[in-house]
Amino acid sequence: MRSYQYLTIALLLTQFTQTVSAQKTTKIDSLVNQLHNPSDKQVMVTAHRGDWRNAPENSLQAFKYAMAMGVDIIELDLNKTKDGVIVIMHDPTIDRTTDGKGKPGDYTLAELKQFHLKNGLGRVTDFTIPTLQEVMLLVKDKVLINLDKSYPYYNEAYRILKNTGTLKQAIFKTDAVYDDVKSKYPEILDSITFMAVVDLDKAGAKKIIKDYQQRMKPVAFELNFKTDTSSVLSDNHFINHHGSKIWINSLWASLNAGHDDDTAVDKENTKDSWDWLIAHGATIIQTDRPKELLAYLRKRSLHI
Repeated sequence: MRSYQYLTIALLLTQFTQTVSAQKTTKIDSLVNQLHNPSDKQVMVTAHRGDWRNAPENSLQAFKYAMAMGVDIIELDLNKTKDGVIVIMHDPTIDRTTDGKGKPGDYTLAELKQFHLKNGLGRVTDFTIPTLQEVMLLVKDKVLINLDKSYPYYNEAYRILKNTGTLKQAIFKTDAVYDDVKSKYPEILDSITFMAVVDLDKAGAKKIIKDYQQRMKPVAFELNFKTDTSSVLSDNHFINHHGSKIWINSLWASLNAGHDDDTAVDKENTKDSWDWLIAHGATIIQTDRPKELLAYLRKRSLHI
């Protein structure tokens, strides 16, 4: 009888372990499936440089806080050291965000790691500049990543993602036109998850979108605009119908004609900000207010 009980307990533990494992797998698979489903009306939330209000921007800690909030995507920026290591740094120099000076390319990784990141108040912390590999190991099977400023480093990033088993989690992006991207990265373009960035204020924006959709299927189009008069905003169903999501940034007024985070949070006016973005097709929103945006979307049953 005791042997039977032990066997039953062992079977239950095995089932529990398998269930937990399946849940871990399901989370990232669910996010990947949602990303590739243009008809899904749930809104995905992208944390800009992580949760930089509570930790240094582009730091592992900022990414941990963003994941704890429940964001779907984390945006980060790529740069490169003197010895060819891909690191996370937005600016051309490390002056603003660390206690060091100069370009990332002026230093080896070991030298760069001697500097420390500053928080939003400019105070130096104990956190150091992370590598892309460190980030991908941190977020593996947990959240999607948007690779900003990555266009010069697609090949290096691709190798890191392949080696860490995180390729399906990463979104490559650029504002270059299709012909340029295809010419620069012919070997990997069909193997990556790709998003095209389009400035709607420029002539020919709609043609750029259609050219991409005729020759490949970008997972999304990031639409930036200082004015909200573009015909693409009023008639954007063709983007979804051809297999792509619409990504709009709510960060700064210059990217969204004033339909921004500050209007939603500081002015408590979601009608002219987040409501407006969603009404104009956005099913991915990149924000500097991830906590508040998540709460708003959950209240509208647009996010789990």
